[in-house]
Amino acid sequence: MQVNETLNEGLKRGYNITVTAAELEAKVNEKLAEAQPEVEMKGFRKGKVPMALLKKQFGQRIMGEAMQESIDGAMAEHFETSGDRPAMQPEVKMTNEDWKEGDDVEVSMAYEKLPEIPEVDLSKIELEKMVVKADDAAVEEALASLAETAQDFKARKEGAKAEDGDQVVIDFKGSVDGEEFEGGAAEDYPLVLGSNSFIPGFEEQLVGVKAGEEKSVVVNFPEEYQAEHLAGKEATFACTVKEVKEPVAAEVNDEMAKKFGAEDLDALKGQIAERLEAEYAGASRAVMKRNLLDALDKEVSFDLPPSLVDAEAKQIAHQLWHEENPDVEGHDHPEIEPSDEHKTLAERRVRLGLLLAELGQKADVQVTDAEMTQAIMNQARQYPGQERQFFEFVQQNQQMQQQMRAPIFEDKVVDHVVEQAKVTEKEISKEELQKAVEELEDE
Repeated sequence: MQVNETLNEGLKRGYNITVTAAELEAKVNEKLAEAQPEVEMKGFRKGKVPMALLKKQFGQRIMGEAMQESIDGAMAEHFETSGDRPAMQPEVKMTNEDWKEGDDVEVSMAYEKLPEIPEVDLSKIELEKMVVKADDAAVEEALASLAETAQDFKARKEGAKAEDGDQVVIDFKGSVDGEEFEGGAAEDYPLVLGSNSFIPGFEEQLVGVKAGEEKSVVVNFPEEYQAEHLAGKEATFACTVKEVKEPVAAEVNDEMAKKFGAEDLDALKGQIAERLEAEYAGASRAVMKRNLLDALDKEVSFDLPPSLVDAEAKQIAHQLWHEENPDVEGHDHPEIEPSDEHKTLAERRVRLGLLLAELGQKADVQVTDAEMTQAIMNQARQYPGQERQFFEFVQQNQQMQQQMRAPIFEDKVVDHVVEQAKVTEKEISKEELQKAVEELEDE
């Protein structure tokens, strides 16, 4: 077997691999000899089928296997000897397309190798960690917000008109073409106007009604309505308004605290303070992570595999296009060409991705099974009632597992780097942290 270099330009590499006919013949004979003891054929005892007959019967298929194994073996040996790590799957193709049995096999292999990553002295990196304490004002603001979510409703004055956000208690009966339909009626139903819990257009028509009033509400069921016999049809609901109630925020006291699972108001305030500081810490970490990546980006410089940059630029362009065109859900759209800005961002992402991967490998950073399970469970909660199916889908999908493992790995590498860097803490206000986060999102 011969491997000859044909291209050595930057990170691009090209090779011709030649597997001789004699090598193939030997491999075919070896595989047939291995299989012979187990082969049964009419007219022969098990294991006694002549080699010539085996070759005639199975030789062509085994020749294909021998070719593939020989080429795979040559590639594996080349990468082990050279130390090259291909950035993407190597492009391999047979060059003597008129090959026939008895000829050598000639194959070309082309790939871009991953670059050598320079050493980085992590102890020289200086970072600032923003620290925000949950002050009384922030806790009180959060308490007031909780009180709104725990709101109750009290009856408006007699004759008062219902406003958006009010609760109306109604009896209703729905009909299509004069015929009542199943599930279209209820009594004493408490409907909050503006909650969008009913068919589009229903709640808006009840704004301005009074207690004791009867109102005919006419709406169209959506075309994609789950009940096919009602989808797209016009329906009339005869409504009787029994009460009109206005929202009232819950009183901030021990009773309200108990509704949220706390023993008393002081305990609830303590829980809120912990939650707020956890949120502040998360935002602070995001800012520090961006500053760390900026520092690493300035610290290192090395050649980047063009194929990785091109793929990342296309991904960025595609994602941004869909964000700007949210109505287009599929991929039935014109080809999106990456801009220079996309390519610049792609270069940064590829550079940092390769660097973090190298740092993580050297530090033996691992994503544990427990961490993966927790990540899958967290994401599965987005599919209520289908958690088990999602879990099983991820377990059977290697690509999905990799997509979920990547950000966990990156965060663990970032934590490792932060531990090596010089980190100083700076106590700031919530507003200053918010400004820093907004600047982060604007970049």
